[in-house]
Amino acid sequence: MRSKPVAVFMAFGTKGDIYPLAAIAAAFACDQEQYQVVFITHSAHENLMVHLRANKVTYIPVSSPPVVSPLEHCGKMELSFSAHKREIIQKHRYECTSIIEDIFGDSSVEGDVIAINFFALEGWSFAELFRVRCIVVAPYVVPYSAPSSFERQFRKEHPGLYNHLQEAPTDKVGWKDVIHWMWPLFTEEWGSWRSLDLNLSSLPFTDPVTGLPTFHERLPSPLLLYGFSKEVVEYPGYWPSKVRVCGFWFPPKEWQFSCNDCAEISASVSSGSSNKQNELCSIHLSLQVFIEFPATELPIFIGLSSIGSMGFLRNPHAFLRVLGTALDISGSRFILFSAGYQPLEAAIDSYAKEASSCPEQTQRSNEGVSLFGGRLFCFSGSVPYNWLFPRCAAAIHHGGSGSTAAALLAGVPQVICPFMLDQFYWAERMYWLGVAPEPLKREHLVPDKDEDFYIKEAANMLVRALDYSQSSEVKSRALQISNKLSNEDGVSEAVHLINEELRSCR
Repeated sequence: MRSKPVAVFMAFGTKGDIYPLAAIAAAFACDQEQYQVVFITHSAHENLMVHLRANKVTYIPVSSPPVVSPLEHCGKMELSFSAHKREIIQKHRYECTSIIEDIFGDSSVEGDVIAINFFALEGWSFAELFRVRCIVVAPYVVPYSAPSSFERQFRKEHPGLYNHLQEAPTDKVGWKDVIHWMWPLFTEEWGSWRSLDLNLSSLPFTDPVTGLPTFHERLPSPLLLYGFSKEVVEYPGYWPSKVRVCGFWFPPKEWQFSCNDCAEISASVSSGSSNKQNELCSIHLSLQVFIEFPATELPIFIGLSSIGSMGFLRNPHAFLRVLGTALDISGSRFILFSAGYQPLEAAIDSYAKEASSCPEQTQRSNEGVSLFGGRLFCFSGSVPYNWLFPRCAAAIHHGGSGSTAAALLAGVPQVICPFMLDQFYWAERMYWLGVAPEPLKREHLVPDKDEDFYIKEAANMLVRALDYSQSSEVKSRALQISNKLSNEDGVSEAVHLINEELRSCR
């Protein structure tokens, strides 16, 4: 029988979905030492383990991948990919259920809480099952919206529950909560799992036997914390009453070193048990040399994170040709982060081998490869964006929340090519803020066709966007916003709000 309350942080997705919540979990563990703090995420993010352990947070991996790519099913029936995805989801939920059962056991303790991001909606049902408070902790605005027919269909199929939610007091769960972020929980995908595996009602807020709304118990509206700044995103009046905007959640810079040696050293440094601070940069010495030479010309960062593994970078060779052609047109220098995407790294190696007979075209090192006359430096092991971005003239990226926030804090112009979900929102928002040109279309950065016409067209669009980003107006605006963000501490604000919520439960 445990005596300490548990704070479970569940976060699924790619790095930008995970690291901000991990930073909050670590800060919460340091602030609330009476809690046992657990962080549950994909095993692919195992580099977090050493940092979390240094802050007394237990890391528990789940074997499911951060993304399920259709690439491995290319050329097969769509059904085979759908069946494969269902199998992964089923296994993922089974693992999560086993973990949560082991943590909470047969009963809860006062103060127990589950904090989730939008890709960990299992946590809401687990909180209901074990009767603990659930908090949503999201680094970005809701990445999906309800279908236009959702409310009409809901009102038709569940009139009693619809009226029950519409009539809820401001401080209780109501229709605003449902339509803002909870609506997926009312779909069959979640309903069958809730009823068959958890023995809960298929619909939240209904009795499992009668299917009627639980009139005898109205739950408080769940606290929803957003990890962005009010300087960047407006706070509309139609959001639920318990939404709070904290400021961006930036992990400590040492967390973003992906290689294991760096992770071990940086965790020791952050916990005060090592004097090896200088060793962190030695592994990335080649990158440092590229940035500083020539010192009068800052390079431009290019990183698409997990876009490749999601199936959007189908022709890496064409992508590299676009970059090479853009370099010929502009005279710039690029730093390309390959994010460990094997087909892209294979294309980089292919370019390197083709140019190996011409030493002036390609230089190799243990930490990266230089192509196109030494003007494109390609590397795989990541470095902290808050170290790298201030050393760059601009950041070309996919519009992920983490990359966007890091570029804003660094005060560098951005060129964004969105591919999915909230990336389109961030791309449009950065253009509206004046820190980026209009978003690039996908074919203007990663064309599928490796033909001269498409390559040249894409390169010209990229160069025009870069020219726009280097205007004095865009640079000035980027620095202005950076100065405002430097005064915010989103992680501390999030921990404060979580503590307030837990105190209100007692």
